[in-house]
Amino acid sequence: MGTYQITVIVGSLRKNSFNRKLADAVIKLAPPEFFFQHAQINDLPLYNQDDDANQAESVRRLKTQIKSAQGLLFVTPEYNRSVPGVLKNAIDHASRPYGLNSFAGKPAGILGVSTGAIGTAVAQQHLRNILAALNVPTLCQPEAFIQMKDGLFDEVGNIGADSKKFMQSWMEKYVAWVRKHAV
Repeated sequence: MGTYQITVIVGSLRKNSFNRKLADAVIKLAPPEFFFQHAQINDLPLYNQDDDANQAESVRRLKTQIKSAQGLLFVTPEYNRSVPGVLKNAIDHASRPYGLNSFAGKPAGILGVSTGAIGTAVAQQHLRNILAALNVPTLCQPEAFIQMKDGLFDEVGNIGADSKKFMQSWMEKYVAWVRKHAV
């Protein structure tokens, strides 16, 4: 059994982000051979194709982290029925210039939480479309459209008792997906 480095990309910059909290809580459900490292995306410049030949240090750092990972975990809110601009900006940087896509072949999982009844369903669908174009094999089932409500997290920030069985099952499917598709 090997080890798996997973790059976690949270699509929110908010200090008290529900999605960052979800990412931190769900990674605790993974087996010990899975190591998770958050990608820093708050310092990326806006993507400009003119900069492809001379990418910023923050962009090179992101691309290196993604390339060295065996898998990806996207945890994103939904803004205006899509992914947040900061997440799309990070994806554009790491997938460019053409032919140097850092994401290609990396197995991914998608999660998200919001206060709305359908969670982040539409943002997740948009993200799946984007990742398909980037050759990222993405876990399709189980989908996890999570609504932020009392009990999702316990008092110390772990997945709460009412949600733990579902989230543990999701993590087990994600782990199997990464093991199957890791390059």
